Amino acid sequence: MAIEAKSIQMQIEADPRLAAAAGGAARYFADAAGLEAPAIADWQTAIVAACNEAFEHLTLEHPRLDVTLTRMVDRIEVALSHEGDPTPAVGLDTLAGLAPESRGGSPVLGGVDRVQYETRGGIAVTRLTKYITPATRHR
Repeated sequence: MAIEAKSIQMQIEADPRLAAAAGGAARYFADAAGLEAPAIADWQTAIVAACNEAFEHLTLEHPRLDVTLTRMVDRIEVALSHEGDPTPAVGLDTLAGLAPESRGGSPVLGGVDRVQYETRGGIAVTRLTKYITPATRHR
């Protein structure tokens, strides 16, 4: 049985409560995909951290972060897009686990399986992917 892609789109300002809302939506998709509780928590934490870090790249001219969450048959993707500053929403320190938030042991983005970055027409897009294994596709 094929599952249609489902998406949630949000446009948020630099507010940690809104980052938490994006994390909650990511948690919903992970739970619906049948991931285990620790993986769900890691995924949610990673999305909140990525949004908070992306807020640093927002400018007065472009004060909003676009967050698009998409659930596909084999993966969940979260795309963080912003105009203005062309740098990735998530820095290399975060990816490598060297950011201050991660010094306690595990990388901030420990729940993310793949990170991609591109620019399109002045818009920086960082895509975070969590793959869904065949064993978890039953839901």
